[in-house]
Amino acid sequence: MTAQNPTTGAGDIKKFVITSNKGGKETDLSAAVVDYRYYESVLANNITASATVIETGNDLNGPAKSTIDGLPLRGGEKCEIVIVDAQDQELKLDNGLYVNRVRGADPGTLQDLYQIDFASEEFFLNENTRVTKRYEGKVSDNVEEILTEILGSQDNIEIDDTSTNYNFVGNTRKPFYIVTWLASKSAPNSSGKSAGAAGFLFYQTRDGLFFKSIDDIFTQESTKKFIYNDTGEPVSGYDANIISYNIDSDVDLNQNMNVGTYKNKAYYFDQMNMCFKTIDFSIENQKGSAKTAGNDYINVNEKFIQEPSRHFSYIKDIGTNPKGTGDQQLETWKSDPTKQNFESEQSMVQTFMRYNQLFTVQINILIPGDFSIKAGDIIECEFPQLISEVTKEGNQQSGGIYMVGSVCHRVTPRETFTSLGLIRDSFGKKGGLGF
Repeated sequence: MTAQNPTTGAGDIKKFVITSNKGGKETDLSAAVVDYRYYESVLANNITASATVIETGNDLNGPAKSTIDGLPLRGGEKCEIVIVDAQDQELKLDNGLYVNRVRGADPGTLQDLYQIDFASEEFFLNENTRVTKRYEGKVSDNVEEILTEILGSQDNIEIDDTSTNYNFVGNTRKPFYIVTWLASKSAPNSSGKSAGAAGFLFYQTRDGLFFKSIDDIFTQESTKKFIYNDTGEPVSGYDANIISYNIDSDVDLNQNMNVGTYKNKAYYFDQMNMCFKTIDFSIENQKGSAKTAGNDYINVNEKFIQEPSRHFSYIKDIGTNPKGTGDQQLETWKSDPTKQNFESEQSMVQTFMRYNQLFTVQINILIPGDFSIKAGDIIECEFPQLISEVTKEGNQQSGGIYMVGSVCHRVTPRETFTSLGLIRDSFGKKGGLGF
């Protein structure tokens, strides 16, 4: 789309202090950073950032040197960063960020140009911790224990209650791997049943670590309202105008059929009794149980969704990891030898479909810098429609609520921007948003 030109306003890097790993030496690069970008995503277990730095020399208790060699930067240095947008909204991380790498260095006698990549503390903790013990019971309780006791995160942690019980052994996997794996097996307790509502996301924002049900995210109230119009003039009732947007993904029937989004068949093999059963699952089964962004959940030519387009196979988890230890496990198994450790029929295929449906519509928008927006937020957007007569009504199919799948806040000496990757699982607008 052609970009409009509303005022983006200049942001301000108020603090950009890096502390050396030894000796506690500090340097403030706030005047030297010419481009700062901060990233969050519901598909990322950690937050990241990058900064482009141009230095003409800093006084580091001695001869003027580049920070790379004068501090020096060798990896793992803590950086406290505080930036504000044109509306004086602050973006600050209480636990700071840590230097991951220095790249693109272009040293010179008059100035040094280089980029620094940052990541959260949990990103590095995840690399030197392993999940080794056995866990049993509710998934949400085990996730909390892994993140606090194994990963050792000091960040705020928010975990939605799950209805899923699952016994497992960590097998020396990293915490992020285990928690993401458990997310794919989880269904929210709030639904009262798992069918159609399964599927969790595990991600990090500046507010902490989140283990959230997709359904529960879509029941949140929207935090912001944005609009794209032909004039670029401010519209009453909206927080800002959309500068530009493009539709990254809208309709791809073949791809959706290939991954089994609309209809699939699952084969569940019971190796204890040497038998199997099949379950056909259709997107229609999710109506009324899964929370959706729009009111048009599915409107595909029925000719192409009469038969399953993907087949799954699964060996039932029977007789594995019964509750208890030692003799208790044996007694638990004897009391019900056919009991599954994981009720795969209730969530496996549903979760897979839910993840694919979540990205049915993907739109990228660019707005003036708004540092209040985080990954996982729900926002409302209004887009124009092609019509032969003058109207104040927006596009009823693409307008409505979206989940912020990813966010990039960018600050330069002259402008601030926020780029949002928006996702939703259905078409059509719920409720009424007008121009």
